[in-house]
Amino acid sequence: MEMQGVILKEDARYPSLLKKISKDAPLQLYYKGEWDEQIFENCLAVVGSRQMTSYGKRVVERVVTGVASAGITIVSGFMYGVDATAHKMALLAGGRTIAVMPCGIDLIHPEYQLDLYTEILKNKGLIISEYEGKTQPVTWTYPRRNRIVAGLSQATLVVEAGEKSGSLITANLARKFKRKIFSVPGPIFSETAKGTNQLIKTGAEMVFSEKDILNFYKIPCFNFEEKKTIINNSGSILEKQIMEYLQREPLEIDILSRFLGIPSSKLGANLSLMEMKGLIEQDNGKYYLC
Repeated sequence: MEMQGVILKEDARYPSLLKKISKDAPLQLYYKGEWDEQIFENCLAVVGSRQMTSYGKRVVERVVTGVASAGITIVSGFMYGVDATAHKMALLAGGRTIAVMPCGIDLIHPEYQLDLYTEILKNKGLIISEYEGKTQPVTWTYPRRNRIVAGLSQATLVVEAGEKSGSLITANLARKFKRKIFSVPGPIFSETAKGTNQLIKTGAEMVFSEKDILNFYKIPCFNFEEKKTIINNSGSILEKQIMEYLQREPLEIDILSRFLGIPSSKLGANLSLMEMKGLIEQDNGKYYLC
């Protein structure tokens, strides 16, 4: 396989879904990595805020892991925040990912993400740009990049977005291209949820787990309900109780201890075991369902 090159729009290897955006399709795609046409068969664009919250991070970790491990290619824009986390989780899940750059193919932007850039290439992913060499990114190349992210993908998932977020540009492009739009609901008081909640209000499908997305791609999913069934069949009574409380909302160990009537010292050992099983996780002192 070639590790770098250029694919022209008239080339048979040019992604067919991207070509369907007609006059918006780039005339050429410069690339680094393994150009394997299978990588384009089932693609999901994942976009969101650069100022990702801990909630957004957990959403990306859970949803992208489930989607990428099912064989769907994750497409994003390589920026810090939701983009970079989506690429990372796809790689950790053993999946493939495509980074679409707003700059020349020979630039790593942002440059401090060299490790991520390298990992994408090492794991049969692709780095793509419509710009050659070391063309510097400018204000207008970012929204232009977004049309490629949306155009390569059957669906776009927006995780977090403010009212004037660039992620909404990608979502609007996806709508223009007649592609599916998924949006993650958030708290009504959160600035990073105003854009995603507005998308839902105007017709985007709400996402509660990877199952919502995998259903669209007609791919079976090992989901939380199945995980919960395993706990009900084999887990302890205490584990079941912890799961029931955390289903309602994330909680700190002291509050869980008070609800369950168990000393924090004893409860901590059970929570650690559940973390090892991949059932819960801790972030900023609170425990969450995985």
